[in-house]
Formats: sequence, C-alpha cells, structure tokens
Amino acid sequence: MPNASRVIVVGAGNAALCAALSARESGADVVVLERADKARRGGNTAFTAGAIRVAYNGVDDLRRLMPDLTDEEVEITDFGSYTAEDFLADLARVTEYRTDPDLAETLVRNSYDTLLWMRDKGVRFLPIYGRQAFKVGGQFRFWGGLTVEAAGGGPGLVESLTQAVESAGIRLEYSARAMSLIADIDGAHGVVVRQNGQLREEWADAVVLACGGFQANTEWRTRYLGPGWELAKVRGTMFNTGDGIRMGLDAGASPHGNWSGCHAVSWDRNAPEFGDLKVGDGFQKHSYPFGIMINAEGRRFVDEGADFRNYTYAKYGRRVLEQTGQFAWQVFDQKVVHLLRDEYRIRQVTKVSAPTLAELAHKLEGVDAEAFLAEVEHYNAAVDTSTPFDPNVRDGRGTSGLAVDKTNWANTLDEGPFEAYAVTCGITFTFGGLRINTDAQVLDTDLQPIPGLFAAGEAVGGIFYFNYPGGSGLTNGAVFGRIAGAGAAAGKSN
Repeated sequence: MPNASRVIVVGAGNAALCAALSARESGADVVVLERADKARRGGNTAFTAGAIRVAYNGVDDLRRLMPDLTDEEVEITDFGSYTAEDFLADLARVTEYRTDPDLAETLVRNSYDTLLWMRDKGVRFLPIYGRQAFKVGGQFRFWGGLTVEAAGGGPGLVESLTQAVESAGIRLEYSARAMSLIADIDGAHGVVVRQNGQLREEWADAVVLACGGFQANTEWRTRYLGPGWELAKVRGTMFNTGDGIRMGLDAGASPHGNWSGCHAVSWDRNAPEFGDLKVGDGFQKHSYPFGIMINAEGRRFVDEGADFRNYTYAKYGRRVLEQTGQFAWQVFDQKVVHLLRDEYRIRQVTKVSAPTLAELAHKLEGVDAEAFLAEVEHYNAAVDTSTPFDPNVRDGRGTSGLAVDKTNWANTLDEGPFEAYAVTCGITFTFGGLRINTDAQVLDTDLQPIPGLFAAGEAVGGIFYFNYPGGSGLTNGAVFGRIAGAGAAAGKSN
C-alpha cells in the first residue's frame, strides 16, 4: 500500500484492537504498540468477565449477534428487549445526568452495529446465563439490561481480536512503551517508543491513544481521586498508569470528565496489589444484593438492594474504601447461597462460615461482634416477609425503620450455616481523561481537534460520572475504538 496512511495505535486492549482493525479495514498501514509483554497483553480487557452492554429490540436481534443461540434456549428464556432509549436512560440515570449527551448518543446508537462488526471479525458472543439470569418457574429471565458476553470472557475477547489483528497483517509490538507524542503546531506525527532499553521514533499520519486510564498510578490516584485511594487494590493491569492521558495533555489536549471519579467494586480483601491473570475477575464479589454488608463497627452502611448489582457495584467499592480499615464483610444465609456467583467459590477467597450467627460473629476479623449481632437482630425484625422474594426483578421486598433500609431482595438472616466474605475496594478504571468529539478526535484546550490525534476507551473522559451501567465499558471502547481507527485512517482533522 504505497499511498496508504500510517496509523499508530497505543495499547492492545479492546479499544485499541478495535481501532487497529478499523484503521486497517479503511486501508491504513497500522502498527500497535503494547507496553506489556505478550504474556500480560490486553490491558484491562484481559481482566474483565467479558460482559458487553448492547441495545437490542428483541430476540431476533440477539440471534443475529449470537447465531449459536438454539431454539431450545430461546424457548426457555425471556430475553426481553433493551432498546437504545433504555440504554440511554440507564446511562443518564447512573451518571446523575452528567454524561456528555453527544458521546452517550454515539455510544448507544452504535453499540449493536459495532458488536455485529466485531462478530464479523471473529469475536463470538454468548448469553450471560451464569451471571445475569436466574431460573424461576422453569424459565430464565435476564435482568439489568445486560445479556451478552464475549466467549472466553475478557481473555477470550483479547485472543479473538488479537488473532483478527494478526490475520489482517497489522504489526503488533510487545514491550513497546509509548513515552511521548511527536507533535507540533500541526498536530500529532508519531510517538517516541521505549523498547528493549532503547528509544526510537515511530512516525505516522495519525495516532490513536487507547492505553487505559490511570488506575494503576498510585500517585495520580491519590492526587485526583483523593486521600485513601493509594490503599485501593487494582483490579486489572499494572500497566494502566495514564501514559496516554499524559501524552495527550502534554500535546495540548483538553482534560474532560469525572477526574475524581472511578469504577470501583467490592474486591477480595486479600487480593494482590494488581490483577492476577490466572484468577482474572474472580476476586470480585458481586452477590451482595442477596445478603448484607457489615463494616468494622458491625453496621450496615449501604442499601445492598438499591438496584440490580449492574447499577450499584461500580460505586460501592468507594463506599467500602470509606469504612474503617477499608474493608467490609458480606454475609449470607442458606436461603441465598445457591444464588452466589462463581467468584465466591474460587480457591483464593477470604471466607468464614459457622453454624450460628453467634459463632460467625467471632470469626469476622476486625468486626465488633456484639454490634454485629445487634445489627442483624434489628435487620431481621425490619424485613417485609409478606412480599415474595424474586432475584430476577426489583421485587420490592425491603425493610422499614432502619438507619439504612434495604429496598429489594431483603431476606432474614436466620438459616445456618452462615457464610461471610471479606472485601475491600478494587479500582477498575478512572473516569477522567482526554476530551474527544463524536469522531473520537482529541480536542485541544480551545476545543478544536488536534490534527492526527484520536483517543478511545478508558483514556477518554466525559462519558462516565460517579458510576456506570455494567458492561458499558467494553462497549465504549469498541464503539469509539472503531470510530477512532476509521478517522485516523482517513486523516480526519477538522
């Protein structure tokens, strides 16, 4: 391709690989620069469970996306619909109506077509039966607007996209850390790369920054998220230290979004400092809506049943971090243990169990045992047992009269043996980043496009504030990665 434009993509996760494939599809000569070595490739994508939120109008849309879906599965499953309007409403609601409306509209309206495009590139999608649908009355029912996952989870998604990149003849360089942009008044012209102990310049017509947020940068976390955030665990890769954001800002980009906000969840208290690819997303603990969460003082501190976990889990990690000792215990009885997600059964779990609550109380490390028992007594007395329990819907089975009432899925804790799991805060990704327009062009501080500079994924700010709808991070990366790659290949600059 002697006349092809040259595009550099920084990063090798979902957003970056989608950008690379899109740029190549548009005729560009593409090189992907991955800071990690091959064994640790894939950025945060490799650590996700692979759930990806998409707008669809019914089962026929899902069958196009998932051609392996059988007639038998369709017959026993209520997939419902999740329209673009539903997706937009959820995105607006959980971000407290702060989300950039143009970016949100672009994200949602392009979600289905982007997943079809990924399917055509070799990504296989499946319904999330194990985590998003409970069988009640002989039928599965999906809840929370989240129906689709990539086969093999995050690692499977990375593998599929990487194979597509390699098949497309795209050069993928490992252990190649982009250090700075080659940029001037006329825009971005390439990057300075450190690889094998050497610095070199890689020149290009356009650069796509898609190398993550700054969640693995302890100093930046504390600077922007606030005191105490240096104590959080990092759910994903150790390599997402904000390099792309820093390079963009150094080149004059406008910062945008919720710089003091992040996606943070309940994470095993004794998990390592950074994510472990062998365990993947298994350190997360997301079945708290069916139990209670207790802090060191033996008190509940959140409404565990405020909403489906899809709409609360990404903000409750912050609440755990705010507690004494930065930990909590999730407590369940035998009425609900069968509903606990697979992550509660991994070998590397911090768990205690006991036949009685009194015995359990003294096993909850760091917790005031007497206060805990009193809290459970008050909680049990407040549960509305006349309303049926249904994990598939917001069942309205709550409590009344407590300092922190539970809105849905409230069950008395009275059937032993009891189980409890210790959690702390695990940060997934940060919400502040570079400002882009709907063409994924990075804007400068005068809100004008920087020629030749594009961004996608966690490096972008303005889409998520305070919280996010589960699965929309991968959708965000894929949609804007695809847009960024096409724009970079076209040389779009204004």
